[in-house]
Amino acid sequence: MDAQAEQTAAWNGTGGDAWVRLQPLLDATYAPVEELLVGRVAAAAGGSSPTVLDVGCGTGATTLALARRLGPSARCVGVDLSEPMIELARRRAGDGAVEFLVADAGRHPFAPGGADVIASRFGVMFFDDPVAAFANLRAATRPGGALRAVVWRTPRENPFMTRAGEAAPPLLEVPPWVPDAPGPFALADPDRTLGLLRAAGWATATADPVDLPCGFAERDLDDYVGTMGPVGRALAGRDAATRAQVLEHVRPAFDEFRSEGEIRFTAKCWLLWAQA
Repeated sequence: MDAQAEQTAAWNGTGGDAWVRLQPLLDATYAPVEELLVGRVAAAAGGSSPTVLDVGCGTGATTLALARRLGPSARCVGVDLSEPMIELARRRAGDGAVEFLVADAGRHPFAPGGADVIASRFGVMFFDDPVAAFANLRAATRPGGALRAVVWRTPRENPFMTRAGEAAPPLLEVPPWVPDAPGPFALADPDRTLGLLRAAGWATATADPVDLPCGFAERDLDDYVGTMGPVGRALAGRDAATRAQVLEHVRPAFDEFRSEGEIRFTAKCWLLWAQA
């Protein structure tokens, strides 16, 4: 199975199911990221009726937030590979003007020059061919339009993201992160990422470091660890006893993130800026 087929299968299987199941928790956890992105996109959108394309929109939180911020004259379109996530996003939108599309944003034939801004919260790190994907998004953007995206910095800078996978062995086999491969940390190297954007035809590109405080209730830790990331994927379909044993083993690894009944961590990210 090639990389793109793997991504499609994952986001329409355990990966997409995890985000659907934990939607309220994840939306609350990453609200600071959403707030930052929405503000930057609103500043870039300009005009009275902008079109914004939200790439890797998942269950729709950022797309809906953009629609609220930009108002009824804006056209906000969320795009994601995952049918279960888009199904939930559409339910959340109700009869609102927000649009959601099940598609691979790196390949979908968008209307040329139709978008004023490409936005993404953790959604552009999964392309199997990032230059071609960013070129496709550039073609979908009007001349002078913008890209604003938040992506993770390195695993070393984000220990919360890697802690479960590091702690799970020897009870559970968890594959290591592969540098530059499609996944959360694929765009962690800013020089490489900016090179990809420029090679894809974006006229200018910069990456600003941002540190965002995030967290959730301590009582939700088992649900998070047992559902999300490589440990969540490895536990999918395992029996209850195995699941309980692994979670018991992994739980102490998060002690440094516990504070007053909450799990707190800093999301260390890049805010990508690009102009068409």
